[in-house]
Amino acid sequence: MVKNIFLALGLALPLVGCVTTTSPVATTKSYSVDSDTYQSTGKSQRIKTIVLHYTVSDNERSIKTLTTGNVSAHYLVLDNDDDKIYNLVPENERAWHAGDGGFAGRTILNDTSIGIEIVNVGIKPEYRGALKDDTLDYHPYEHYADFDELQIKKVAQLVQDIAARYDISPKNIVGHADIAPSRKIDPGAKCPWQRLYDEYGIGAWYDEFDKQFFMHPDAFAAATIPEIKQAFRDYGYQINDTDAWDKASRDVVYAFQLHFRPEQPTGNMDRETYAILQALNKKYAGRDDFY
Repeated sequence: MVKNIFLALGLALPLVGCVTTTSPVATTKSYSVDSDTYQSTGKSQRIKTIVLHYTVSDNERSIKTLTTGNVSAHYLVLDNDDDKIYNLVPENERAWHAGDGGFAGRTILNDTSIGIEIVNVGIKPEYRGALKDDTLDYHPYEHYADFDELQIKKVAQLVQDIAARYDISPKNIVGHADIAPSRKIDPGAKCPWQRLYDEYGIGAWYDEFDKQFFMHPDAFAAATIPEIKQAFRDYGYQINDTDAWDKASRDVVYAFQLHFRPEQPTGNMDRETYAILQALNKKYAGRDDFY
């Protein structure tokens, strides 16, 4: 029996030897982050794009939608007669305003953009069913609601400030329709893009001299569909590579016209639209500030 006891102890000893009897000693040293000694030159601002929207609603419903739901924007401009612009999401945080789409080589624009919502009903109530009878493919200029004068001034001040702080390229100040032409039409034909450019130096606009140069009928007649679509891509628009003006392609044309020829947004590629596109590319192509 004694022999059995010693045998049992002998088997147990190796197991006892495997048991750790000490615990790791936690370090008490703290390390500082040095942000001054070395600095990289290969860097740029994260914010590359400003996207303008309209809310398709009134003040109360716009506030509720943008503060309690799954859609948001960094800024909200009401149509109140006051001196306030409402900051709903800090600029260093990601607002959910852009959705699927892209511009200037970027396709996840919520990550690199500032979204500004402007209270506006969009299409006037009497015209909201105008596309359902198949007589119209797109809303014309007169179907859109006007923006309040005070809203325009607030948006101008806000965009000027943001664009200056982040050094945003003029062509990257866009509308929701520009980045998602098959889904969205805001901020619509009544957004005063040319006025914002002329009076406040905001965004991109073509030079009339260049437009007239490209208005030569032979130039448009000689341009192929793939060449024109490439010109849209050169400016920043996402457009397919089909050899036809299909609905998706015409959506891009319509979005472009809402921005740069708002009085005649037809969705049809014509000589004036071609001339404006070429004039814009002459002035801005290659200024994507992609990196």
